[in-house]
Amino acid sequence: MSGRDTLDGVMLTEAKQPSSVMTQPTRQPGTAPMPLYTIDPLTDSRWETLVATHPKASIFHQMGWLRALAATYGYKPIVVTDASPAEKLDWAIPFCKVESWITGMRLVSLPFADHCAPLLQEGEQTARFVDWLCAECDLRGWKYVEVRPLNWTASSESPLVASSSYWLHALDLTSSLQDIFRRLDKSSLQRRIRRAEREKLVYEKGRSEDLLNDFYRLLLMTRRRHQLLPQPRAWFSNLAENFGESMEVRIARKDQTPVAALLTLRFRETVVYKYGCSDERYHHLAGMPLLFWKLIEESKTEGAESLDFGRTDLGHDSLRRFKDQFGTVSQQITYLRYPAATSTPMNIASLSRLRRVCSLMPDAVLSAAGRLAYRHIG
Repeated sequence: MSGRDTLDGVMLTEAKQPSSVMTQPTRQPGTAPMPLYTIDPLTDSRWETLVATHPKASIFHQMGWLRALAATYGYKPIVVTDASPAEKLDWAIPFCKVESWITGMRLVSLPFADHCAPLLQEGEQTARFVDWLCAECDLRGWKYVEVRPLNWTASSESPLVASSSYWLHALDLTSSLQDIFRRLDKSSLQRRIRRAEREKLVYEKGRSEDLLNDFYRLLLMTRRRHQLLPQPRAWFSNLAENFGESMEVRIARKDQTPVAALLTLRFRETVVYKYGCSDERYHHLAGMPLLFWKLIEESKTEGAESLDFGRTDLGHDSLRRFKDQFGTVSQQITYLRYPAATSTPMNIASLSRLRRVCSLMPDAVLSAAGRLAYRHIG
C-alpha cells in the first residue's frame, strides 16, 4: 500500500507531509471561485484546535468521535475548509466517507451523530460551501452528501433539501437541584426514584472493562426486546479508549445483578446521554429513573449546564413523552442532503426482515449481525 490515499481523486497526503491539498471541483454557474481544501483531522492538529475554541462545536466534532468511527467502522474522516495548509483553521465541515455495496458511497457529517453543526459563518460563506459540496457530489458520483445541523433550514434556492427530522431534547441544569426535582413528573419519576432508593439498588459508575461488559449485556437484552440489532461491542470499547474520562458508564444493580445502565459523553458544559439499556424483569425497581437522577445530580455538581437527551424520531411519541417528563425543552432538527432522497433514509430500525428474527437470535449471533450491519448504515 502506498504512502498516500485518495478520496475519489481528492488527494489526502500522508501525515509526514502537509495534510491539505487544494481541490478543483466543478462550479455552479455564477458562483465566485472559492478554493477549498480537504484535510485529514486525525493528523492535522488544526482541527483539534478549532473544535476546542469554536462556539458551535459539540461532542460529535471531537477527535474521540472521529477516531472511534475510524477504528470501529473503517470510515475515513475528512474536513473541508477554505484554509490553505499554511493558514489557521477558522471555518470547516467534517465528514466521513461511507463506502458500502449495500447503501452506496456518500459523505455524512457525521455518522451516528445526533447532530453536527457545520462550523461556518451563516450567509454567503455557507452558500458557497454548499455549492462546492454539491458539485463534488456530482463530480465524484457519490450517492449523496448529508449534513446534520442544529438550526439550518434549507432555502427554496438551496440545492440541499430536507432528508429526515427529529426532536432534540435538552435539560437546563442551571436551576437548583430542588427545582429540577420538582419539575420531574411526580408519578413516573419522583415516586419511582424514591422507590429505587428504598430498594437499595447499588449504584456504580466508571469506564472499566467490567462495567462495559455489564452495559453491553443489558444492551443486547434491550435491542432484542425492541427487535433491533445492537451496535458492535468494539464501538463502546473505542469510545472508552478515545474519550477517556469524558465517557462514563453508570450501572444500577440489585443483589449483584445489573438491572439498568447509561452511557454518557461530556464536552465543555454539556453532558450527552447517548445510550441506555435495562433488564425488563427489574423495571419495577426503577433502575433507569434512579440512574438519570444520579446523572443529573453529578453533572450539576461537576459544573455542567445542560444535559443533552439526544434525538427522538418524530413518530416515537412514547420516547418523547419519557424525555419530556424530566422537564426537557425540545426543538425540531432536520438533516439536509444533496441530491434529494428518493426514499426514507436507511437505518437499523428500517431493516424489517432482520427485525423479525432479532428476538430469536442468541447473543453471539445478534452481536455479530449488528457488527456486520452497522458499517453500512452510517
